[in-house]
Amino acid sequence: MFANLRHLLRYQALIRSLVARDLRARYRGSVLGFFWSFVNPLLLLLIYSFVFTVVLPGTHPPDLEPFALFMFCGILPWSWFSASLLEASNSLVAGGNLIRKVLFPAEVLPITTVLANLAHFGFGLTILGVFLAIFRPPAEPLKLLWLPAIILVQLLLTIGLALLLSSLTALFRDVRDLIQNLLTLWFFATPIIYPISVAPARIQPFLNLNPFTHLAVAYQEVLFHAGPFYQWDRLLLVAAEGLVAFLLGYFVFDRLRDALPEEV
Repeated sequence: MFANLRHLLRYQALIRSLVARDLRARYRGSVLGFFWSFVNPLLLLLIYSFVFTVVLPGTHPPDLEPFALFMFCGILPWSWFSASLLEASNSLVAGGNLIRKVLFPAEVLPITTVLANLAHFGFGLTILGVFLAIFRPPAEPLKLLWLPAIILVQLLLTIGLALLLSSLTALFRDVRDLIQNLLTLWFFATPIIYPISVAPARIQPFLNLNPFTHLAVAYQEVLFHAGPFYQWDRLLLVAAEGLVAFLLGYFVFDRLRDALPEEV
């Protein structure tokens, strides 16, 4: 396992090439092309703003205005996370012609999916940053230094789960449908469309068992809330969980590697 893990460093150029191919293919044939990477999050943010200022005003704490920006701080990383897991779960099946080539490293496919969605997350983060600069007091510069650490922790967790789910889906096609429904439950069990403070006290311990709860709150603290970053200890815990998820995901992937070409 660790020998194959070390070999991943040799495939950096291949991963970059596949990520670039994925980004080009996503908008091939559209008029705006790559510009949709900025337009999509902008339109989504404008829709949320309309809903919570015109349709549902006063349904959230007043200190969370503009509420659409608060939600977007959680929805952006969640979109990266959920899209990566769904697409990665089918990446080996879709890339079966590559996996059947003797020298092709199969783990590159789910990793590429996660990194391509990370690029889209970066585009959305740019849009969010512009609106936060306009409608919220500027965040403390020192607190923003935590943002790369939060992204790195989420990247580690997401790649680990992507490796695990992609290898299992290659053997059991039902996993993709199962994860799609579980992600819906996971979304509502994460304080994204509501602040964790409004959750009932008896529910909060269960929410805190969810690693993405701490990631979502970390993004909200760094990007939206004023004051210091209180979430650093929880972030370290999620980093440890992400490392375990990565090692477990790669271990399962490595054990199933020889069976993958026959299954896809």
